[in-house]
Amino acid sequence: MTFTRHFAHWPPGAPKTLPVSRESVYTNLVASTEKYPERTLVDYYGTRLAYADIKREADALAGFLQRHCGVVKGDRVLLYLQNSPQFVVAYYAILRADAAVVPVNSMNRTEELRHYVEDAQASVAIVGQELYERIAPLHLPHVIVATYSDYLRTASDLPLPDFVSATRATAGGIAWRDAIGAALEPAAHAAAADDLAVLPYTSGTTGKPKGCIHTHATVQATTIPYLYWRGDEGDAVVLSALPMFHVTGMQAGMNAPIYRGSTIVVLSRWDRDCAAMQIERARVTNWSAITTMLVDFISNPRLAQYDISSLRVLGGGGAAMPEALARKLEDVFRLPYVEGYGLTETMAPSHINPPQRPKRQCAGIPFFNTDARVIDLDTKAELGVGEVGEIIVHGPQVFKGYWREEQATREAFIEHDGKRFFRTGDLGYYDEEGYFFITDRLKRMINASGYKVWPAEVEAMLYAHPGIKEACVIGAPDGYRGETVKAVIVPRDGGLTAEQIIEWARARMAAFKVPRVVQLVGELPKTATGKILWRELQERERAK
Repeated sequence: MTFTRHFAHWPPGAPKTLPVSRESVYTNLVASTEKYPERTLVDYYGTRLAYADIKREADALAGFLQRHCGVVKGDRVLLYLQNSPQFVVAYYAILRADAAVVPVNSMNRTEELRHYVEDAQASVAIVGQELYERIAPLHLPHVIVATYSDYLRTASDLPLPDFVSATRATAGGIAWRDAIGAALEPAAHAAAADDLAVLPYTSGTTGKPKGCIHTHATVQATTIPYLYWRGDEGDAVVLSALPMFHVTGMQAGMNAPIYRGSTIVVLSRWDRDCAAMQIERARVTNWSAITTMLVDFISNPRLAQYDISSLRVLGGGGAAMPEALARKLEDVFRLPYVEGYGLTETMAPSHINPPQRPKRQCAGIPFFNTDARVIDLDTKAELGVGEVGEIIVHGPQVFKGYWREEQATREAFIEHDGKRFFRTGDLGYYDEEGYFFITDRLKRMINASGYKVWPAEVEAMLYAHPGIKEACVIGAPDGYRGETVKAVIVPRDGGLTAEQIIEWARARMAAFKVPRVVQLVGELPKTATGKILWRELQERERAK
């Protein structure tokens, strides 16, 4: 049996199912380059790079990875870059070399990076020069260092981030230009559909971040369907402002457009004026964004100066869109905001709203080839219309398991109705028409401006502070970010201040993980066995 209640509202003209590609993700770049060699693939602050340019550089870098760095099939290569032409080139170069991409959040710092390097067993990293000092202490054998301004080949009046306009200044590592310039020929491409392609890391309720095993087939399962879901033509121009190291930005802002031969307008850092200027100049048609981006964009007092009428598709996810904001967006853009839902484990969407009939504050309907159900938390029995339980997902985009984490993998899946379903850890229900709605989280997680913050990871880092006796991290309401990180701390003595804790955390954690609010207390509520009652603290915070 498969859930089909939603088929009555399927996008007109789209097939109900799609064959799952057995080609490597790299072959998408090959196919689009053969069709459109001179078409712009990347528009980077006014500099335009054609499909043929990107493929040529990806192949050259793949040759360097293999012949100079010793990368062989199945190796993991860290990709520690901000959105840029180099990210696109490096991503496809790693795949061309039959290796796997380990995308790393550019906000991560040295100790966080250490875990990715050690767990993925990586010996090669490709990094932005502004991030090099964070990875240098880890002494990887090969670090290729990219300077973003190498790709600013056209004078621009767009507002550029300082790290983008900076000239090459890093003495260490291998210069990107030298790696490309070596023009080494890669070996024949040998990656197969079931080979590891991408290893994005996600944190969880306990322990350190875990790598999600995504093969070429699981990545293709959400790369190709966008074309059919939205009816996009190859002339689509996509604003790529979401981070490409995150699966949503990776798929909606890079892989799917490349498959369909589209142009991506790349922003290395969010800037509302730059986004508006590029929408006008490049005639952007498609934009996937998170709520905080859109709030900032429509709050711009200069917005009326820009022509944004070229936009045809506006969508995103990460957090439910508030009703009032959704109405405001429709007034500004004359477009519905099409929400979707997915996780790192599902390589972005498992659900998405049909573009012709979206519902607000709704995860959408199951995506191509996806079966989704709702089960009772205790009995695991399947629930019906309107009944709240855990959402489980079965489909070709579901990851194969957690890297080197057999127990966590076993716990992440459940056998149901003769199929292996992924347990999302999200609570929700579906309505009479088969649309799914998220109501709460079973897993302990904070959603800050679309970034997932796992309290257990932040707590583990806080315990490294010599002045902290106990720590409990919860989410606190935030008018702009949706939620923000709050740490409830029991200090070892009376001399520690909230400000000192925040400053200490800033030096050691990615910015989005740093507690914005710190509350010092004498003790934390606990069970009889000494377990901290985090849910009680969370409920108190929500009741304020």
